[in-house]
Amino acid sequence: MKELKHLNKYFLKYKYKLIVGVIITIVARIFLLFTPRYVRKIFDAIEKGLNGSITKEAFKSELTLAILYIIGAAIIAGIFTFLMRQTIINVSRYIEFDLKNEIYQQYQRLSLNFYKKNRTGDLMNRISEDVGRVRMYAGPAIMYSINTVTLFVIALIFMYNQAPTLTLYTIIPLPILSVAIYKLSREIHKRSTIVQEYLSKLSTFTQESFSGIAIIKSYGIETQTADNFYNLSHENKEKQLSLVKVGALFFPMMILLIGVSNLLVIYIGGLQYMNGEIESLGTIAEFIIYVNMLTWPVATVGWVTSIVQQAEASQKRINEFLKIESEIKNPTTENTNIIGDIVFKNVSFTYDDTNIQALKDVSFSVKHGETLAIIGQTGSGKSTILDLIGRLYDIDSGHLLIDNKPIDTINLNGLRDHIGYVPQDAFLFSDSIENNIKFGKEDATDQDVIQAAKYAQVHKNIMGFKNGYNTVLGERGITLSGGQKQRVSIARAIIKDPKVLLFDDCLSAVDTETEEKILNNLKKLTSGKTTIIVSHRISAAKNADKIIILNDGKIVQSGNHETLINTEGYYKDLYLKQLSESASN
Repeated sequence: MKELKHLNKYFLKYKYKLIVGVIITIVARIFLLFTPRYVRKIFDAIEKGLNGSITKEAFKSELTLAILYIIGAAIIAGIFTFLMRQTIINVSRYIEFDLKNEIYQQYQRLSLNFYKKNRTGDLMNRISEDVGRVRMYAGPAIMYSINTVTLFVIALIFMYNQAPTLTLYTIIPLPILSVAIYKLSREIHKRSTIVQEYLSKLSTFTQESFSGIAIIKSYGIETQTADNFYNLSHENKEKQLSLVKVGALFFPMMILLIGVSNLLVIYIGGLQYMNGEIESLGTIAEFIIYVNMLTWPVATVGWVTSIVQQAEASQKRINEFLKIESEIKNPTTENTNIIGDIVFKNVSFTYDDTNIQALKDVSFSVKHGETLAIIGQTGSGKSTILDLIGRLYDIDSGHLLIDNKPIDTINLNGLRDHIGYVPQDAFLFSDSIENNIKFGKEDATDQDVIQAAKYAQVHKNIMGFKNGYNTVLGERGITLSGGQKQRVSIARAIIKDPKVLLFDDCLSAVDTETEEKILNNLKKLTSGKTTIIVSHRISAAKNADKIIILNDGKIVQSGNHETLINTEGYYKDLYLKQLSESASN
């Protein structure tokens, strides 16, 4: 149960609602337990009537009164049972809401390394399936536990006051039940953990298949993928069945033990009645009703135990992520105004997941308002520089300064608020085009959105859609072409009006004519902003104030466009190659 202690803070948060729920539960059970007592009185009245101890009119009066009491108690118990569910089950929904938000906030705090080491399907499963199982513990399990304990305590008090010896015989099966529950619970806990792990595998496979459906179809491997899904589903089914088989032992065992209790009540009660140890046959009838009323609570002991074991297994998986400390820590809550001076001094960086050293002793500087272009082959470390500026990773050695301050001393949220970043792989959300652009600035007006789209040369494309800016995109923006997605991403960065603009090869899917128009617009927009452009095209770099050439994580050349085309090296070779291609086209 130690894993479930994490939920104690939520129970404290909603303690008043839970206390009210407990009181309502107790009241509901008390009224419910009036029924056996009045059934006993009915049997006693019948027995007296048969013996001639009371008149017919008195018998009718007692019978009518007892029936009215039973009906009234049942109605009141029903009302309070409804209120009990409304109180305690609602609390479980509140806790589910809070826990999901806590997990989501933790996911957002964690660094990119975390997402490289964990699969999306597993993350989704922990915030959905695992939280759902924990909610069952916070709601139904607690409700039925209170219900069972209350019913047991009150019923046993009533039973013991009526017939102490008969009560002791009635509860003989309970110790056997407790031992059986303990052993089965341990096995359920073990199998629940395995089931959740397989659910994560299944969720991951499904998520990746849906995301990569275009690749699956283009390679014609639908059958192979379906077979893989079948095999994984089959394994998951087998694990689920192994859990269900253990859980299925509970109810037959409960019914058997309750049946034994009933037989004991009838046999022992009958003997006691014949020996004059109990007053009437009504007492036997009362006890049989008590035993049958306890049937469901006793049966729920197994069900509740199963829920608790599954919830503990799920909460353990949730806690594994909640306990992870983000590698990227926010050093201060004080917001910082960024000007845009950036300095790299002997910066080196190695990716933890691959152990590849992306940058080796890199040094350069960009002043506020300047434009820096970074050119180099694939894998040379260009994108890594942009990731470090946005502090998606922390450097291994050297110094990275923003406005002459170490980047790890600047408020993280303030830093990123002043950066407009256009990634290499444009990511758009399953929302309208307008909202995707507004993602960079939530309070942007419609005019702001249109102006940003015009600067990014995508306004005409958007207006070509039936619903214009209200067009809802498919997953990851699949509705748009590669070039259109890149331009919408550029518009999203532009509308933010940041102090620092980072463009990571974001014009690779755009034709040269459109690229030229966008670059001319950016030249106007980036005035007074620090701009870093990563590109394979010389056209994107020729207007830059500074250009650095990367190779294998090192700066091999630097200068401006004029000096570099007159200097032997990668930049000149690339320039001549692209000039030749342009002439041939």
